[in-house]
Amino acid sequence: MSTGIEVHLAGERRRRRRDVLLAVGTPIVALAAWQLAAWADLIDAQLFPPPSAVVAKWFQLMGSGELLMHVNATMGRLSIGYLCGALGGVAVGAAMGCWRPVAAALGPLFSALYALPKVAVLPLLLLIFGLTETPKILSVAITVFFVLQINTLAGVRQIDPRTREAARAYRATGWRSLCFVLLPACLPAIFTGLRVAAGLGIAVVIAVEFVAANSGIGYLIWNSWQLFQPERMYAGLLTAALLGAGITGFLAALEFLAMPWRHGQAK
Repeated sequence: MSTGIEVHLAGERRRRRRDVLLAVGTPIVALAAWQLAAWADLIDAQLFPPPSAVVAKWFQLMGSGELLMHVNATMGRLSIGYLCGALGGVAVGAAMGCWRPVAAALGPLFSALYALPKVAVLPLLLLIFGLTETPKILSVAITVFFVLQINTLAGVRQIDPRTREAARAYRATGWRSLCFVLLPACLPAIFTGLRVAAGLGIAVVIAVEFVAANSGIGYLIWNSWQLFQPERMYAGLLTAALLGAGITGFLAALEFLAMPWRHGQAK
């Protein structure tokens, strides 16, 4: 029996090393092929500058402080909109899952609004609030809100009815039921929504900055395209990718801390 377990663990370790090697090696091979193709004039280096030139431009922009200024502008809009949208989405989704009249009243309306492209709402927001930061923040908040509302509602509806019955038997009602039963049971669905909303939020804020901002990563990308400065444009795209990876990593760490019981079960 022990020999079989040891063989299984050894095989699992090999698979993990293979997964890490593939995760690290694939982008390295792709970037190396891009670099070699640019050096060999197989691609137009003016349209597709090699990764070395893009990285050099990235460090130049970071050293001058210009890139940091754009990152701070984007992060300010994204963080406020993301936080407000996430809190509102979780609250409304939980209310719709717990109280049937709320779901009946808001369900059809939200279904219609969710299908509406969030960037398409920007002209209306600009008409109401003008060229201020409010339309940019609201565009992110609206996007994040619907993702979290849908995921939280699904999480509440997937709770085993026996769990609720056990909570009532132990007199866990009202806020105690919400804090100690419903929300912990919904956390997997909520964190899934948070990760999805992070990518959508970054895409929306950058798209908004294309047309309604004079700072931010989106402005940097769009302005570089207009001035035909591809290295600056790719540096902006690289920054957006790094921002998305950083936020996703932060959410993964937060999920690990918020749900230690899941990792204990995995072991």
